[in-house]
Amino acid sequence: MPPSRRSFLAAGVGALAVGSAGVGLVETHVVPGRTTLHTALGLTGENGTIPDVEPGQQVTGSFRSAARGDAQVHWAAAYPPGSPTDAPLPVVLALHGRDGDHRSAFDDLGLDRFMAAAVAKWPTPFALVSVDGGAATFWHRRRNGDDPQAMLLTELLPLLSERGLRTDRIGLFGWSMGGYGALLLAERHPDRVAAAAALSPALWESYDDVRPGAFDNETDFRANDVFADQRPLDGLRLRIDCGQDDAFAPATRSFVRALHPRPSGGFQPGAHTIGYWRRMVPDHLAFLAWNL
Repeated sequence: MPPSRRSFLAAGVGALAVGSAGVGLVETHVVPGRTTLHTALGLTGENGTIPDVEPGQQVTGSFRSAARGDAQVHWAAAYPPGSPTDAPLPVVLALHGRDGDHRSAFDDLGLDRFMAAAVAKWPTPFALVSVDGGAATFWHRRRNGDDPQAMLLTELLPLLSERGLRTDRIGLFGWSMGGYGALLLAERHPDRVAAAAALSPALWESYDDVRPGAFDNETDFRANDVFADQRPLDGLRLRIDCGQDDAFAPATRSFVRALHPRPSGGFQPGAHTIGYWRRMVPDHLAFLAWNL
């Protein structure tokens, strides 16, 4: 016997109530899956698209890095379209995320093509330089002696200076692990950094929350804790963005609240995904161009 209209409606209301309760539990993090749910509902925003334009010239090279334990380190410098490779441009270092390398900035994020599409509107064109920082070094000295930050300052920047680029005051851009690295480098060397942009920075307020491999131990975490002293960032031209559904969003909010003045940027619909990063890249590159 088919169900009556009343029983059908009652069942539908009941299912809706159960579904709503489930959504509520996910939203309040009682059960996992918030990012998955929001992605399915289209609440994490559109994925960014790399512009279909011809990038400028790119120069690549490598060197044996004493700072990184005699490792062979590769680098790439992308120039704006029409710019000669000996132009005395300022430098923006692009610090890659975990498991990335010097190609990630261009192959994954398309920074060279985003630059090519927008540079005509910028007051300050620059060279974008990416380098191998190690798959999981988190851009700080590790107990095995691997020191990617020292590599940047004592090996890569002098090399770029010899090529005619301006390296006295640099810009920084980093995402995920590289976002943390950009903030750490800016805190430690504010005299060298003209402007910094961190996208979805991998931040933890407590060592208990740290992803395995990011730090050697709790001592290493505390020695490289960007929350410990944020005063060097006061007054620095700084932008920080993070997706609302990113696991790093709570710690990033805490970090931003402690800065004076508050940095540019904010928290948009998005997660810790390449689609969100591509969406935000144009704003980050423009910020650097207007603040170098």
